[in-house]
Amino acid sequence: MSTSQIVIWINELFVAGGAVMTPLMLCTVLLWYGVGYRFWIMKEPKLMGVRDMLKYYQHDADKPARNIVARAIKQGIEIKKKRVRNLRRHLDEAFYDYEREIIKFSSLVRVIVLIAPLLGLLGTVSGMIETFRSLSTMTLHSQTGGIAGGIAEALFTTQMGLTVAVPGLLAHSMLNRKQQQIEQDLTQVKDLLCHQTELTINGK
Repeated sequence: MSTSQIVIWINELFVAGGAVMTPLMLCTVLLWYGVGYRFWIMKEPKLMGVRDMLKYYQHDADKPARNIVARAIKQGIEIKKKRVRNLRRHLDEAFYDYEREIIKFSSLVRVIVLIAPLLGLLGTVSGMIETFRSLSTMTLHSQTGGIAGGIAEALFTTQMGLTVAVPGLLAHSMLNRKQQQIEQDLTQVKDLLCHQTELTINGK
Protein backbone atom coordinates (compact mmCIF):
# COMPACT_ATOMS: atom_id res chain seq x y z
CA MET A 1 0.00 0.00 0.00
CA SER A 2 1.48 3.35 -1.07
CA THR A 3 1.64 6.47 1.08
CA SER A 4 -1.09 8.18 -0.94
CA GLN A 5 -3.39 5.18 -0.49
CA ILE A 6 -2.78 5.21 3.26
CA VAL A 7 -3.60 8.92 3.41
CA ILE A 8 -6.81 8.35 1.42
CA TRP A 9 -7.77 5.42 3.69
CA ILE A 10 -7.19 7.49 6.86
CA ASN A 11 -9.21 10.35 5.39
CA GLU A 12 -12.07 7.97 4.63
CA LEU A 13 -11.99 6.75 8.23
CA PHE A 14 -12.32 10.28 9.54
CA VAL A 15 -15.13 11.06 7.12
CA ALA A 16 -16.99 7.84 7.98
CA GLY A 17 -16.61 8.25 11.73
CA GLY A 18 -17.34 11.93 12.07
CA ALA A 19 -16.08 14.20 14.82
CA VAL A 20 -15.27 11.46 17.34
CA MET A 21 -12.68 9.86 15.06
CA THR A 22 -10.00 12.37 16.07
CA PRO A 23 -10.12 11.53 19.81
CA LEU A 24 -10.52 7.83 18.97
CA MET A 25 -7.37 7.85 16.84
CA LEU A 26 -5.52 9.76 19.54
CA CYS A 27 -6.66 7.16 22.08
CA THR A 28 -5.42 4.39 19.80
CA VAL A 29 -1.95 5.93 19.54
CA LEU A 30 -1.68 6.55 23.29
CA LEU A 31 -3.04 3.10 24.12
CA TRP A 32 -0.52 1.18 22.06
CA TYR A 33 2.33 3.44 23.10
CA GLY A 34 1.55 2.65 26.74
CA VAL A 35 1.06 -1.07 26.06
CA GLY A 36 4.27 -1.22 24.01
CA TYR A 37 6.28 0.51 26.73
CA ARG A 38 5.01 -1.80 29.45
CA PHE A 39 5.61 -4.87 27.30
CA TRP A 40 9.19 -3.75 26.57
CA ILE A 41 9.94 -3.15 30.26
CA MET A 42 8.61 -6.56 31.34
CA LYS A 43 9.44 -8.61 28.24
CA GLU A 44 12.45 -10.51 29.60
CA PRO A 45 11.36 -13.91 31.01
CA LYS A 46 12.35 -15.19 34.43
CA LEU A 47 14.24 -18.43 33.82
CA MET A 48 14.44 -19.60 37.46
CA GLY A 49 12.78 -19.09 40.82
CA VAL A 50 13.62 -16.17 43.08
CA ARG A 51 15.53 -18.35 45.58
CA ASP A 52 17.63 -19.86 42.82
CA MET A 53 18.27 -16.45 41.30
CA LEU A 54 19.39 -15.11 44.67
CA LYS A 55 21.86 -17.97 45.13
CA TYR A 56 23.00 -17.54 41.53
CA TYR A 57 23.94 -13.88 41.96
CA GLN A 58 25.30 -14.30 45.48
CA HIS A 59 27.72 -16.85 44.07
CA ASP A 60 28.78 -14.56 41.21
CA ALA A 61 27.55 -10.97 41.31
CA ASP A 62 29.29 -10.12 38.03
CA LYS A 63 26.86 -12.17 35.96
CA PRO A 64 24.57 -9.99 33.80
CA ALA A 65 21.03 -9.23 34.96
CA ARG A 66 18.56 -9.76 32.13
CA ASN A 67 15.30 -8.72 33.79
CA ILE A 68 13.91 -6.43 36.48
CA VAL A 69 13.95 -9.07 39.23
CA ALA A 70 17.58 -9.97 38.48
CA ARG A 71 18.62 -6.30 38.59
CA ALA A 72 16.80 -5.86 41.88
CA ILE A 73 18.50 -8.94 43.34
CA LYS A 74 21.95 -7.65 42.39
CA GLN A 75 21.22 -4.26 43.91
CA GLY A 76 19.77 -5.87 47.03
CA ILE A 77 22.88 -8.03 47.48
CA GLU A 78 25.07 -4.91 47.25
CA ILE A 79 22.98 -3.15 49.90
CA LYS A 80 23.10 -6.22 52.16
CA LYS A 81 26.89 -6.34 51.90
CA LYS A 82 27.07 -2.81 53.34
CA ARG A 83 25.49 -4.12 56.58
CA VAL A 84 23.14 -1.15 56.81
CA ARG A 85 20.73 -0.73 59.69
CA ASN A 86 17.08 -1.41 58.90
CA LEU A 87 17.81 -3.34 55.72
CA ARG A 88 14.12 -3.59 54.80
CA ARG A 89 13.74 0.18 54.60
CA HIS A 90 16.80 0.47 52.36
CA LEU A 91 15.49 -2.29 50.10
CA ASP A 92 12.09 -0.61 49.89
CA GLU A 93 13.77 2.61 48.79
CA ALA A 94 16.05 0.84 46.30
CA PHE A 95 13.24 -1.23 44.76
CA TYR A 96 10.84 1.70 44.50
CA ASP A 97 12.18 2.63 41.05
CA TYR A 98 11.54 -0.91 39.77
CA GLU A 99 8.04 -0.95 41.20
CA ARG A 100 7.28 2.45 39.69
CA GLU A 101 8.71 1.43 36.32
CA ILE A 102 6.46 -1.61 35.88
CA ILE A 103 3.27 0.35 36.63
CA LYS A 104 4.14 3.25 34.32
CA PHE A 105 1.33 3.98 31.82
CA SER A 106 -0.89 1.39 33.51
CA SER A 107 -3.43 4.05 34.50
CA LEU A 108 -3.31 5.60 31.03
CA VAL A 109 -4.08 2.26 29.36
CA ARG A 110 -6.90 1.54 31.81
CA VAL A 111 -8.50 4.96 31.23
CA ILE A 112 -8.33 4.62 27.44
CA VAL A 113 -9.88 1.14 27.58
CA LEU A 114 -12.75 2.66 29.56
CA ILE A 115 -13.35 5.78 27.47
CA ALA A 116 -12.91 4.33 23.96
CA PRO A 117 -16.33 2.56 23.97
CA LEU A 118 -17.88 5.76 25.37
CA LEU A 119 -16.42 7.76 22.50
CA GLY A 120 -17.87 5.15 20.14
CA LEU A 121 -21.23 5.54 21.86
CA LEU A 122 -20.97 9.31 21.47
CA GLY A 123 -20.44 8.78 17.74
CA THR A 124 -23.45 6.48 17.70
CA VAL A 125 -25.64 9.14 19.29
CA SER A 126 -24.31 11.74 16.86
CA GLY A 127 -25.04 9.46 13.91
CA MET A 128 -28.56 8.71 15.10
CA ILE A 129 -29.24 12.43 15.58
CA GLU A 130 -28.22 12.95 11.95
CA THR A 131 -30.51 10.11 10.93
CA PHE A 132 -33.55 11.50 12.73
CA ARG A 133 -32.80 15.00 11.46
CA SER A 134 -32.83 13.63 7.93
CA LEU A 135 -36.10 11.83 8.59
CA SER A 136 -37.74 14.92 10.05
CA THR A 137 -36.76 17.12 7.14
CA MET A 138 -37.07 14.32 4.57
CA THR A 139 -33.64 15.22 3.21
CA LEU A 140 -32.49 11.84 2.08
CA HIS A 141 -29.41 13.36 0.43
CA SER A 142 -27.78 15.88 2.71
CA GLN A 143 -24.12 16.88 2.78
CA THR A 144 -23.45 14.51 5.65
CA GLY A 145 -25.03 11.54 3.93
CA GLY A 146 -28.60 11.76 5.12
CA ILE A 147 -30.19 8.67 6.65
CA ALA A 148 -27.66 6.23 5.26
CA GLY A 149 -24.76 8.45 6.31
CA GLY A 150 -26.12 8.85 9.82
CA ILE A 151 -26.64 5.11 10.32
CA ALA A 152 -23.21 4.36 8.85
CA GLU A 153 -21.57 6.86 11.21
CA ALA A 154 -23.44 5.40 14.17
CA LEU A 155 -22.38 1.83 13.42
CA PHE A 156 -18.82 2.73 12.40
CA THR A 157 -17.94 4.69 15.53
CA THR A 158 -19.33 1.95 17.76
CA GLN A 159 -17.20 -0.55 15.91
CA MET A 160 -14.11 1.67 16.21
CA GLY A 161 -14.62 2.18 19.95
CA LEU A 162 -14.80 -1.55 20.53
CA THR A 163 -11.87 -2.19 18.17
CA VAL A 164 -9.72 0.08 20.32
CA ALA A 165 -11.01 -1.13 23.69
CA VAL A 166 -11.17 -4.93 23.36
CA PRO A 167 -7.55 -5.62 22.27
CA GLY A 168 -6.40 -2.96 24.74
CA LEU A 169 -8.29 -4.69 27.55
CA LEU A 170 -6.75 -8.07 26.70
CA ALA A 171 -3.23 -6.63 26.53
CA HIS A 172 -3.79 -4.69 29.77
CA SER A 173 -4.96 -7.83 31.60
CA MET A 174 -1.95 -9.83 30.38
CA LEU A 175 0.51 -7.11 31.40
CA ASN A 176 -1.19 -6.69 34.78
CA ARG A 177 -0.67 -10.39 35.53
CA LYS A 178 3.00 -9.98 34.60
CA GLN A 179 3.22 -6.88 36.78
CA GLN A 180 1.70 -8.64 39.79
CA GLN A 181 4.14 -11.54 39.40
CA ILE A 182 7.10 -9.16 39.35
CA GLU A 183 5.78 -7.32 42.40
CA GLN A 184 5.49 -10.64 44.26
CA ASP A 185 9.03 -11.57 43.21
CA LEU A 186 10.42 -8.24 44.45
CA THR A 187 8.66 -8.71 47.79
CA GLN A 188 10.11 -12.21 48.05
CA VAL A 189 13.60 -10.87 47.33
CA LYS A 190 13.24 -8.39 50.20
CA ASP A 191 12.00 -11.12 52.55
CA LEU A 192 14.84 -13.51 51.67
CA LEU A 193 17.58 -10.88 52.04
CA CYS A 194 16.18 -9.68 55.37
CA HIS A 195 15.86 -13.28 56.58
CA GLN A 196 19.47 -13.99 55.64
CA THR A 197 20.56 -10.91 57.56
CA GLU A 198 18.63 -11.98 60.66
CA LEU A 199 20.26 -15.42 60.53
CA THR A 200 23.69 -13.79 60.25
CA ILE A 201 23.01 -11.49 63.22
CA ASN A 202 21.76 -14.42 65.32
CA GLY A 203 24.87 -16.41 64.42
CA LYS A 204 23.01 -19.25 62.72
